[in-house]
Amino acid sequence: MTKKTEVDATPAPLKPATQLVTGGRDTKAYHGFVNPPVHHASTVLYPSAEDYLARRSRYLYGRRGTPTSEALENALRALEGPGCTGVALLPSGLAAISTALLAVLKAGDHLLVTDSAYQPTRKFCDSVLSRYGIATTYYDPLIGGGIAALMQPNTRAVFVEAPGSLSFEVQDVPAVAAAAHGAGAVVLMDNTWATSLYFKPLEKGVDLSIQAGTKYIGGHSDVMLGTVSANQATWQRLSEIVYLSGLCVGPDDIYLGLRGLRTMGVRLAQHYQSGLKVASWLAQRPEIARVLHPALESCPGHAIWRRDFAGASGLFSIVFKPVAQSAVYAFIDALNLFGIGPSWGGFESLAIPFDCTNIRTATKWMPGGPTVRLHIGLEDVDDLIGDLERGFAALAAAR
Repeated sequence: MTKKTEVDATPAPLKPATQLVTGGRDTKAYHGFVNPPVHHASTVLYPSAEDYLARRSRYLYGRRGTPTSEALENALRALEGPGCTGVALLPSGLAAISTALLAVLKAGDHLLVTDSAYQPTRKFCDSVLSRYGIATTYYDPLIGGGIAALMQPNTRAVFVEAPGSLSFEVQDVPAVAAAAHGAGAVVLMDNTWATSLYFKPLEKGVDLSIQAGTKYIGGHSDVMLGTVSANQATWQRLSEIVYLSGLCVGPDDIYLGLRGLRTMGVRLAQHYQSGLKVASWLAQRPEIARVLHPALESCPGHAIWRRDFAGASGLFSIVFKPVAQSAVYAFIDALNLFGIGPSWGGFESLAIPFDCTNIRTATKWMPGGPTVRLHIGLEDVDDLIGDLERGFAALAAAR
């Protein structure tokens, strides 16, 4: 008599690429269609007065969730990992940042923010939060566990951004999180650069993981969207502030985010590889002093990036050797394939000049020359390098 082989019915954990395709989908509920319907909804009707008074319904009101918003939230929650209790959708990346901060802070609290943070984050802290009696201290992004020395009795939150989206310092997030939690503070992170594909904040000690879905989630430069993923300790406070602030995202924008999410894996991989090729080429140019790209071994934050990240995006900066700013403008203006504009994460390449001198307060910005931020899109790398050569020719002519 042969023994029956026992089959483990527990499904194996899905890989991220599969999660991007399957997350949030329920084809049976959609009558067999692959994608969820786009629900343009406000009022939800109840079958009886008693059902209404008891709020016996899966959905209560359009602003509080629909099958469309639920699909994107569920997909993002699966991608964040088992430590994610819930996801809030907001109308922009900045709305996600400000909402997350308001969820965990109150009058009299103290907040620590990395000196490399997105400038609108700083403006929100210095204007709105200060009016509400919340004090902000900026810290060196490379401080690591040394941030424990900056913790005050009323420090309730620490905000990290890794890497900084202009200067690209790579923070030691686990060390910062350990110090913050040791002092009773929660940790918020802007994870837009790596996305939850290449960095898992909630697994590294972060309590609230923030993304501008406008960037790589949307991926087509046609939607404004923000997301906040919360662990169990912060989800109730986050969901409450979102609900009581009346914040929501329109159904068409949610659908664009969901559509973009399905292809984010292949797009981000292309951004990563193309960006690294262009960055490596630029590092050999005689006009360039430094390339600020965490995936390059020459970048000061490379060791932490290699330890904690699974990949990189297409965004990085270059530092020119000393040259007139007008020559740098000539370099940018001569580019045909690189648009001149803010934001990033779309299919197109971008280039902007920047200077952090007047932004920094805890550190001094001394890159050694003029700086330009590049976003490497999905164009052919050889074409992009040829375009950059055109820019360097214009730089030489303008010296």
